[in-house]
This record gives sequence, structure tokens and C-alpha cells, in this order.
Amino acid sequence: MAAQASLPALIRKKRDGHRLEEAEIQSFVRGITQGTAQQGQIGAMLMAIRLRGMDMCETLALTRAMAASGRALAWPQAWHGRLVDKHSTGGVGDKVSLVLAPALAACGCKVPMISGRGLGHTGGTLDKLEAVPGFRVGLSPEEMRDALERVGCCIVGQSEELCPADRVLYALRDVTATVDSLPLITASILSKKAAERLSALVLDVKYGDAALCPTRDNARQLARSLVWVCSQLGFQGSAVLTPMSQPLGRRLGHSLEVLEALEALHGRGPPDLRHLVTMLGGLLLWQCGLARSTEQGQQLLGSALDSGSALATFKAMLEVQGVASNMAQLLCTGTPAQRWQVLGQASIQEELKALQGGWVQQIEALPLAHVLHRLGAGRERAGDSINHRVGAELLVTAGQRLEEGDAWLRVHHDGGLDEEGRKALQAALCLTPEPPSSPPEFITETILPTGESAARMVTCALNPTLPAALPLPALPAPRAPALDG
Repeated sequence: MAAQASLPALIRKKRDGHRLEEAEIQSFVRGITQGTAQQGQIGAMLMAIRLRGMDMCETLALTRAMAASGRALAWPQAWHGRLVDKHSTGGVGDKVSLVLAPALAACGCKVPMISGRGLGHTGGTLDKLEAVPGFRVGLSPEEMRDALERVGCCIVGQSEELCPADRVLYALRDVTATVDSLPLITASILSKKAAERLSALVLDVKYGDAALCPTRDNARQLARSLVWVCSQLGFQGSAVLTPMSQPLGRRLGHSLEVLEALEALHGRGPPDLRHLVTMLGGLLLWQCGLARSTEQGQQLLGSALDSGSALATFKAMLEVQGVASNMAQLLCTGTPAQRWQVLGQASIQEELKALQGGWVQQIEALPLAHVLHRLGAGRERAGDSINHRVGAELLVTAGQRLEEGDAWLRVHHDGGLDEEGRKALQAALCLTPEPPSSPPEFITETILPTGESAARMVTCALNPTLPAALPLPALPAPRAPALDG
């Protein structure tokens, strides 16, 4: 009861712009998990944090308290140093986890990947995997350990025992307009990762029109906050900044993204997807000591994709998480027709044709995502059902010449695409009279802990390298909604 009685004073203290002590933050989190804090009080504290912010030490204390609110995962001592995970702030067409987790496992890592569902315009990793009949995302900690022993990786949802305080706060952030608070984003992401007892974590922080962070500066601030807190929690953390104004890859929608992930696992697939997978994986392999450099780590990841070992690990993961062996075999090694038989296909495949000729400058991700969301690929609130068959295929890429009447997009749907939707999709195609002056660059920054390295920009043609120190930033909140996934 003491925690409940003191909560109004804590709310007032943060409301007035003062710093909360670690014991006060722990008291607030205990009130959440013990049920003594009223929802109105929790919402008021969230808004006070959103408006007044938290310094780095407060953010760290909140992350630790949330992680300690539930059970922590336990692993054999022999796995120490090889337990890795990846987190993305969400994007359109982002199927990286489906490729990266088995590729890392094929390289000797243990990957207990805890992922999320889609909400808003971005799809969730769990939703994509549930397009595969029989796939179970709800594994117990014991089942996770068994999967890692047998396969090396698993991709699961957050269990009831893991970070219960985060589940309460995440739901309330969505209804109190506090999802865009940088300290709350940091604590939500990293409390779950701390409970995983990781050795290393890589974070893909996206920026642009279809991303959590509207600008690269916003993304850099969030990435530095995340990396610093990782270092204080006792595991290696790194972040890469990647643009998200155009979709990642050429297929959007749950079933279609599973198919594109399988292409990458066969050593093929779109270059931007392969580049991001190998870059993130190379960084993790270097951080946990399985590669001497990020460059060597990228080569090892690429070899796992090209040799078929990552594909074999993906098939084994499907089976250990509930997919029938014959179905996993068809999906991983079958013909395109057999894969469609497993996943199911939308009743309509409709091609949109260019209304005029020109050079493709870019294809905007956000209009595509919004239309697919309305066609059933997304959900408005947690618990809504989704149509895994809805999606789209990009038939052209930036820098390509289109003539009037050329098909540029194939939409998979089960009805409901009206003229308003077609008009919105056509608006996503940006054409210019002249070809782009240079090919589109996949620009990233790699951010490592201060004191070891700083951030350095690299293009898609270059590998991440190790830079020198940068000061930690303040914690202004980005404008776009937070997405866990």
C-alpha cells in the first residue's frame, strides 16, 4: 500500500520536471505488477515521462525494473558468449528476422528471438510466420531451450512470465498517446532483451516516411540511447540506421514475405534484403567473437545462405515449432506451385499499369502499406484477425524505365480494392522524365558503445567499420509511433 500512497507524489515530481530516483522508479513498477497502481495513475505517469523526459540513468533504472518484474530466461553455461538477437523498429516489407535467425544459428550462434505482431501499417514477424500452417509462436521457456539445443534458433512471442510490467505499459501507451516517448521505447525494447540474458544484440533503427523515426537525427538519438543502455545492462549492443521510405525487398504481405525470405535462404532474393541480413549478422558474429571483423562476419553469413545451411536450419525451426515435416519440406524445397499450396493464395492477382512513361525515382512504402492494411493485411487493434494472403509484388525497381501501360505492381487480394485504393497505389509510383543521377543508396550508420567507437556512415557498397567516440545524446522523443517487432 505504501507504493500506492506515494505514487501521486511521484507523478507530481516527474510532472514538475524533476528526476526520479532508482528506488522511486522501482516502486512505480512494483505498483504496476502488484496491481496497486490504478490505470489512471499509470497513464498520468506515462504522460509525465512523455512530456518531461527521462535522463539516461532514469531510463536505465526503468529498463532494469521492468526486466526484473518477471522471469529471466536461463541458458547453459556453454552457450555463454553466443546468445544473440536482433530487434527492428519496424518497416514495410521487413522480413529480415526470418532469414537472419537461421543464418546466425547455422554460423554457431544461439538465437532466442522474441518478436512482435504488427500494429498499424507495419507487419509483425510473428504474423508472417503464422502464415505457415501449424507454426507455434507461443513456446514456454523450457520449449525455447529445447529448440535452441536442437536447432540453434527459435522465433517466439513474449510469454506471460516475461516482463509483465512491459505488457501493461505497452497497452496503456497505445491509448494514452505516449507511444513516441524515447525513454519508454528504450525501456520496452531492452527490458525484454535483458530478460533473454543475451550476449549481444543488434538493433535496426529505421527512419523515413514509413518508419518509427521520421528523420535520421531522430533515429540516431534513439539508437544511441538503446546502445548505451545495452552496455549498462551487461551485454554487447550495436545499432544500424537504415532508411524506410521505400519497401525492403520486392514482396509485401505475410505469405509473400515468407516466399521472399525463402528466396534469400536459397542464396537469391533482392540485393537490399541480402545486404541488410549480412550486415546485421556480420556485426553480431564479430561482437560475440565468432568472426575477427564485421567483414568476415558478413562473409560467413553469406556462405550460410549460399550453402543451404541456413535453409536447412529454417526448415528444422519450422518443424520444432509445430509445422508438419512434409509441409516444411514442400515450403523449403518445393516448386513455386507447391509453396503456394502450403501458404494459400489470394483469389485475385491484379496488376496495375503505369499511367505514363518515365524513370522510376522511387516507390513510396507508406501508401502501399496503408492500402494493404485496408485490404486485410493489418490490424487496427491487438487481437484483430488478418488475411495472410493479402500483399503486393513490386515488378519494377528504382532506376528502371517504364512505358505507359507497363505493369509495375501486382496486388494479391480477396476483393475490396476499389478505385480510391488503386489511385492511392498509383500515387506511390514516383516517375521522372530523366533517369536518376545515381543509383539509390542504402545508407546506414553503425553505432557502437561510446568509448569503444562512434558512428560512421557507409553506403550499400561498403561494409560497416569501427569508428571513434561520440558523446551520448539527450533524449527528445521522435514524432512517429513506436513499433515493437
